[in-house]
Amino acid sequence: MVWENATFRFINGVAVVTEHHSEVDLAFIAQQIDFLTPKRQQQLLQVTTSYQQLFNGDVDDCPEFESKEIKRVRKAYHASRWNSILEPLHDQLRRSNATIIPITSEQYPAQLKQISSAPPLLFIKGDIDNLHLPQIAIVGSRKMTRGGERNAEDFSRFLANSGFAITSGLAVGIDGAAHRGALQAHSGSTIAVMATGIDAVYPRQHKYLADQILDSGGTLVTEFVPNTKPLPHHFPQRNRVISGLSLGVLVVEAAMKSGSLITARTALEQNREVFAIPGSIHNVQSRGCHWLIKQGASLVQEAEDIITELAGALAGLNASVSQVLSVRVEQDFDNEEQALLDLMGFELVDLETLIERSHWSVTKLLQMLISLELRNVVANENGCYQRLG
Repeated sequence: MVWENATFRFINGVAVVTEHHSEVDLAFIAQQIDFLTPKRQQQLLQVTTSYQQLFNGDVDDCPEFESKEIKRVRKAYHASRWNSILEPLHDQLRRSNATIIPITSEQYPAQLKQISSAPPLLFIKGDIDNLHLPQIAIVGSRKMTRGGERNAEDFSRFLANSGFAITSGLAVGIDGAAHRGALQAHSGSTIAVMATGIDAVYPRQHKYLADQILDSGGTLVTEFVPNTKPLPHHFPQRNRVISGLSLGVLVVEAAMKSGSLITARTALEQNREVFAIPGSIHNVQSRGCHWLIKQGASLVQEAEDIITELAGALAGLNASVSQVLSVRVEQDFDNEEQALLDLMGFELVDLETLIERSHWSVTKLLQMLISLELRNVVANENGCYQRLG
């Protein structure tokens, strides 16, 4: 007889068949053990570094407390047969054409891993590489004004053409407008963070938008298992992922009681930049933005303000906008960055031409371009790039 996904363990001198699971499967199993909370997982993974090590590895050198906890985890693991829940999960993922990334994987986005409440698992459809691009979150009111819709689309399109992935929550209103703006861009991509399982789009009216995102090379991502419904408490959880993935959060419109302000607050807790677009004092949907500006959020009037602000923050410069744009500093480039600068010359060149010249992937090229732009070495002019020196 052949035992699939199984191994033998000796219990009281008797060989007992037990299941053998991959890192992804073990990560999913960890979520099913009641006392193994995400915070506890993070603590134990700092010692063991992987779920395989947590469940099966040698932990003789672990501190006493962690060693006791690991033994407790393993007791719960070996007390149940887990294939009965894993097989339906695998079937659902195949039907949805989705994958799982555990927090221990190199594919897990480094930006998100920095936050204290990082999800142990991500369920993903579309291009995983987008999660490693520099991201700007654009969020706002579900009851947007026409002006808010135009601002969301215009800012999103410009930032996507500048090399940022646009991240939002797939909701009606500003979120949807932000995704559509990114889809209108000549380059760039958009990422939708969902408050449901990866197998269902909410709201249903955005099913077509979700399909457009995937067809354009974008990404859908959620921390919730398949078949998860859009329950009210899932949306604040989703919002922390939106801000956690991003370098900064732009609030386009927001009432005083809105999920967008929750996203902005979590962004501040995660040491992310927060930007807000001002509006009329008579517009209820602008009051949240005005409150954020009073609390210290950056007032922005055009998309270039965001790029400049992030460039200053990431480069560690405490200069004004004009100084950031004018100061030239000595730069050290790696071999690939220098090769890209040599390919560019000093004339305006579009992304498609750079792809042809370099033979690099779009993802890799955008990562390099945005890095050079933030260091004030390359300028972006409506989707075309120019070397500055």
